[in-house]
Amino acid sequence: MEILAFGVQADERPLLEAAFAGHFGLRCVDVFLTPDTTAIAHGHEVVSTSVNADLGPATLRTLAAGGTRMIAQRSTGFNNIDLDVAEQLGLTVFRVSSYSPYSVAEFAWSLAMAVNRNLVRAATRTRDFDFRLQGLMGRDLHGRTAGVIGTGRIGAAFAAIARGFGMRLLGWDVHENPDCLALGMEYVDREHLLRESDLVSLHVPLLPTTAHLLDAAALRLMKDDALLVNSSRGGLIDTEALVGELRKGRFSGVGLDVYEAESGLFFLDKSLEGVDDDVLARLMTFPHVIVTSHQAYYTEDAVGQIIATTLQNVRDWEAGRRTPNVIVPRAGEA
Repeated sequence: MEILAFGVQADERPLLEAAFAGHFGLRCVDVFLTPDTTAIAHGHEVVSTSVNADLGPATLRTLAAGGTRMIAQRSTGFNNIDLDVAEQLGLTVFRVSSYSPYSVAEFAWSLAMAVNRNLVRAATRTRDFDFRLQGLMGRDLHGRTAGVIGTGRIGAAFAAIARGFGMRLLGWDVHENPDCLALGMEYVDREHLLRESDLVSLHVPLLPTTAHLLDAAALRLMKDDALLVNSSRGGLIDTEALVGELRKGRFSGVGLDVYEAESGLFFLDKSLEGVDDDVLARLMTFPHVIVTSHQAYYTEDAVGQIIATTLQNVRDWEAGRRTPNVIVPRAGEA
């Protein structure tokens, strides 16, 4: 059986090929799975997809008509998949339920420190031999308050680093994490967290209940000089509302590794094309905003774990095993 893997990055390909060698045939393509590229999958029982694949009804119907029976998503998030349609079509869907939380937590802190200490602006200046300090002043984070929205494995790893900086910890989640409580975190309501925090970092999944969790009203609650970091999902923030607050001169720095309209942009080279996303273009104009291309997970450790789990998911599907990674079971399974 040959698996067709969509959206494979150049760095990822040798790791995928090495992991699948001796187990299954593997064909890697760098294009993302969309309604326009679905025909490539014709005849493949199993396809593997990335987080930016478009697995809406049109894509899923074409996959099913072409003989696909199993989708192995190479990510934890699955908000890009229409699960109801997949179930109706008899498609089994697996995901990677967890991988190194440190990859994302450490990158979130990289964004926080970069915007707090104006590292991108400083590096750009010194390349031009401009060694002035004007406009580069940051703040000590020691003794200030970190608000962690979502305190699962990644949020807890982020909080542990914050504790290492000597920060006060506030948390918001539907469940309290004992590991975070052991760090001294105080769980509060979301509004309290936003009002009190000097740094807010998002670590919750994108669900109907969390879409635009930081809308215009929530953003207005934050301190004028707060730092905001999002390394989870772009749709957690109302980006137009964020741009509106930035235009008022609010926030000391914003670090975004995700963007709510990133599909069709992120992971692709658009340098020779015009990008007609006015909101993203406006966001890029603020000197204290950093936007990266959904790379927080992108470490050898995390990608290796994602690939190993994806291989195991295919083996489990072939053997008929039901695991916690199944998000759409086989037809007939409860």
